[in-house]
Amino acid sequence: MKKLIVILSILSVSFANAQAFKGNTDNKFQIGANFQDKATGIGVSYDYGLGENISIGIVGAYALGVKEELNASFGDRFDVKGRFNAHLGSVLNIDENFDVYPGLNLSLKNFGGHVGARYFFSNGFGIFTEATFPIAKYKTNITNPAEYIYNQFVLNIGASFNL
Repeated sequence: MKKLIVILSILSVSFANAQAFKGNTDNKFQIGANFQDKATGIGVSYDYGLGENISIGIVGAYALGVKEELNASFGDRFDVKGRFNAHLGSVLNIDENFDVYPGLNLSLKNFGGHVGARYFFSNGFGIFTEATFPIAKYKTNITNPAEYIYNQFVLNIGASFNL
C-alpha cells in the first residue's frame, strides 16, 4: 500500500507540474551584420523554442567585405551552423523583454560557442548582439588564409523579430 501511495504522489506532482508549465515556444528570426578580422558580412538566424529556456536553430552567414589578400572563394565566405541555446532571461529576471543566451553551434567550418543578448522593444521587434567563437576547428593545419574567416572571434549585431 505504501508503494501505491508513493507512486500516486509522484504522478500527481508530475501532472500538476506539467499543467502549470506553459513554456516559451516563441520563434525568433534575426538578421544582422558580422564583424571580424579582415572581413565583414551578413548573417541570418532562426531559433525554434522548445521550452521556456531552450531553443535550437540554424544560422547562415556570408562574408561580403573580405580583404583581398585572403583570396576567398564562395565556399570560404559562406557558413551554415546548427545551434543550441540556453535562454537565461527568465532566470536572471532583469526585464521580461531582455534575454541572455549562451549556446553551442556546429558549423561547416568548426564546432563553437556563442553568447548573445537581445532586447525586445515590442512584442515583435528588438535588437541583438552575439559573440561567436571557435572551440574546435576541423582543420588543425590551415594553409589557406581564407579559412580563418569563420575560424575566429565574430561579433554580430542586428534586428530580432518574434514570429
